[in-house]
Amino acid sequence: MGLKEELMNDFKEAMKAHDEVRKNTISLARAAIKQHEIDEREELDDNGVVAILQKQIKMRKDALADFEKAGRSDLAEAYNKEIEVLKKYIPEQLSKEKIREIVEETATALNIERTKKSMGKLMGPVMGKVRGLADGNDVKAVVMEFLSGDGKNE
Repeated sequence: MGLKEELMNDFKEAMKAHDEVRKNTISLARAAIKQHEIDEREELDDNGVVAILQKQIKMRKDALADFEKAGRSDLAEAYNKEIEVLKKYIPEQLSKEKIREIVEETATALNIERTKKSMGKLMGPVMGKVRGLADGNDVKAVVMEFLSGDGKNE
C-alpha cells in the first residue's frame, strides 16, 4: 500500500475514532499533496509524498518559535501534536552522529579542504546522500561544524 492510501485509511480511522487532531492534520497533508499534484500536473510517488510531508513538518516547526515567542503555548502544543502525527509517515531521520559520519566520508572521498569556502562543495553531495532522511538545517549545522574544525574526531 502506498503512502497516499495509508493517509486515506488513517484519515477514515481518525474520523471513526473522532480524533480531531489526526483527522485535521491528515486532511491538511492530503490537501497539500493534492494541490502539488494539480499545480505540477504529476502524480506523486511515495518519495514525492514524503517530501510534501517534510515541508508540512518544517512549516509547523518554523511556526512553533513564533508561537512560543508570542506566549501562545496552546498553539505550540497543537502544532507539536500535528508534527507527531506527520512524523509517522516519513522515514526515521538520521542522528547528528550519522550525519557527521556521512559528512566526514564525503569530505574525505572528494578531498575537500576544511575551510568555509568549501561549504557549497560539500553541502550538495551530502544532501544528495541524505535527502529525505535528514533535515537540511541539521545537515548545514553539521557541515559548518565540520568545516570550522569543531567536529574533528581525528
